[in-house]
Amino acid sequence: MRKGRLEAFSDGVLAIIITIMVLELKIPDGDKLSSLGPLWPKFLSYILSFVYVGIYWNNHHHMMVAVKRVSGGVLWNNLHLLFWLSLIPFATAWMGENHFSLWPVVVYGFILIMAAIAYYFLAHCLVSIHGKESEFAKALGNDRKGKISVGIYALAIGLSFFHPLIGFALYVFVATIWFIPDRRFENRINSRSEEE
Repeated sequence: MRKGRLEAFSDGVLAIIITIMVLELKIPDGDKLSSLGPLWPKFLSYILSFVYVGIYWNNHHHMMVAVKRVSGGVLWNNLHLLFWLSLIPFATAWMGENHFSLWPVVVYGFILIMAAIAYYFLAHCLVSIHGKESEFAKALGNDRKGKISVGIYALAIGLSFFHPLIGFALYVFVATIWFIPDRRFENRINSRSEEE
């Protein structure tokens, strides 16, 4: 099975997710700059979620550079990832609407942790197809940053019960460490091409 359809479908779903999020930003009441003030929690939630969707899109793209073939299991694992990412607009709107209160921040974190786990499953399903000694597996490595991210999400959810803004700050922190694209796959493929 070729990877082209999986990439095209994923790109389309991620574009729709971003579109849904921006549609949740409502026009302020009034024409003064001060009218934007009440919208800051929604806009801040939108920025963070836009960055997260962008990170997943970017890393998914870089991972697919190293993929030679896909299977039915890969398709289902990819759909599993897209399912969790498709819930980001809901959690974004809920969190922004309620000014980062406890349960919206916790649910947002739960969605982030589940998306990270789904990405892990997708990557390891691809390793099983390509083999543990494949270029793909070598590029993935031990995925330390991914595992650390899951731990930080779990910590953020727990600390949100003390103060939700602590959890939100940790979500921002994880986004920051992933902001520079994960080029493990692309670098591995490029270095191999230069050797040949």
